[in-house]
Amino acid sequence: QVQLVESGGGLVQPGGSLRLSCAASGSIFNNAMGWYRQAPGELREWVATITSGGSTFLADSVKGRFTLSRDNAKNTVYLQMNSLKPDDTAVYYCNIGRGGVAYWGKGTLVTVSS
Repeated sequence: QVQLVESGGGLVQPGGSLRLSCAASGSIFNNAMGWYRQAPGELREWVATITSGGSTFLADSVKGRFTLSRDNAKNTVYLQMNSLKPDDTAVYYCNIGRGGVAYWGKGTLVTVSS
C-alpha cells in the first residue's frame, strides 16, 4: 500500500504561483505519477503526468503554465503552477498506480481569487 500526501495549496491571486508537493510513503522510482483536480460541483479531471523517466504530459488547459518535476530521492513529485486563473480553483490530488491499484492522496485546496 502507498500513502500519498499533497501539500502547498492555498489562496492566491489571479496571475500568481503555487508549488504543490506530493510525498509518497515509499519509493516512486519506477512509477509514473499523476495530478488531478476537482472543482466544486465538477468531476475530477486529469491535469498532468510525469513518467518514471521524467517525461511530462499536461492537459491543454494548463499547458504553458504548469510544470512537473520529481525527486526520486525524496519520493516526491512537484506541480509548479504559474499564471493561475480563477478556473484553476480546485482540490488537487496526486495519484500513483501500483499492482493494478490506483492510490490517491487526500488532496490540497487551491483557491485563485482576488
